[in-house]
Amino acid sequence: MPAAVSAARLPGTREIPALSSVLSLLALKAIGRRRVSHVDDIATDPGLAVFAGLETLPKASALGSYSWRLARRHDQALLGALAPAMLATGQAAGASFDLDFHAIMHYGDDVALEAHYVPRRSQRTESVLTFFAHAGQHHNLVYANATCTKATQASEVKAFARHWQQATGQLPELLVFDSKVTTGAGLFELDQAAIRFLTLRGRNAKLTARLAALPADAWTTITLDRRGPYRHPQVHEQLVTVRGCPVPLRQLAVRGLGHDQPTLILTNDHAAKPATLIDRYAKRMTIEQRLAEAIRAFHLDALSSAVALNVDLDTTLTVWAGAAYDALRRRLPGYHTATPDTIWRRFVSTRGHLTLGPDQVIAHLARRTYSPILRSADLPEVQVPWWGGRRLRFELA
Repeated sequence: MPAAVSAARLPGTREIPALSSVLSLLALKAIGRRRVSHVDDIATDPGLAVFAGLETLPKASALGSYSWRLARRHDQALLGALAPAMLATGQAAGASFDLDFHAIMHYGDDVALEAHYVPRRSQRTESVLTFFAHAGQHHNLVYANATCTKATQASEVKAFARHWQQATGQLPELLVFDSKVTTGAGLFELDQAAIRFLTLRGRNAKLTARLAALPADAWTTITLDRRGPYRHPQVHEQLVTVRGCPVPLRQLAVRGLGHDQPTLILTNDHAAKPATLIDRYAKRMTIEQRLAEAIRAFHLDALSSAVALNVDLDTTLTVWAGAAYDALRRRLPGYHTATPDTIWRRFVSTRGHLTLGPDQVIAHLARRTYSPILRSADLPEVQVPWWGGRRLRFELA
């Protein structure tokens, strides 16, 4: 984080350095506070203050207005610094990513926001459209952008690919998304950049009738790597062209997945087996699970701002908080797949007291039911740069 804040050139003041402001906001995000204004409830908490390198957390007015001093490039720089760190720790890989949009609803009147479909309300209403990328293999969010508009949303896929290349030096190998994420022209750009993709194709009456007219021997039964009643669907494969994309794409029509009509999958991967592609697309649903966890644990939908840049900082910190929680749960035996709110409830919220010394800070954690698991995690002793080089050490009762 110190290197990321420095590289992003985030603004600060004489009283509150930029790093302390970001750490204060990250602390509120990590402990599940719904809004920045709730900092007054825990402003005197010594643990949070020490975490941010301060004697006490800043006031709500200072933290609430901080995002007004930032631009999209600042948040991009924070995310760009996080990507190689997650690669180094094994929390992400450059192989495949799931992409999706999420609308954060605004509660207010007379706003200059576009109307988007909000799933939790099942209606179109004024909201901030956000775009997320999720590491398909490790199931962590790695990217967010809350400055999307209807005019630019089709280009977000390519924008993420450029971001990942600038941050890590390599393009993504595979991008998986639904049919509404980009257009045919966007698919053509990805193909020209040699980026493989998997996406759905929207059905219409003409396509449905054409598939229904196929003879029985045009369908091939395959076996998927899953349990349940839909392990043996039937597939019809052909090359097609779609509007905006002049190159032929591979289309897999899949029936027997529990839907009334066949599912249509488009890809520029002409080598992989159909079962492999279908299984991989099915795993795209995990990004929706990660977003649901972020809503529940980090209150992703709570920031009801009419200014997208305010939400953009909030979503950026959500990605950082998720990475921090994942780093901890990877150390906890039996909790490698636990959700952040479970990790918070059983481990992070543990009470204790701090001993501040000239060379180290000792966190004495109280005894709890789950203390044996925390003890077996073998939490490392780390040097904290913004503590003047002091080291942090944990002691369990």
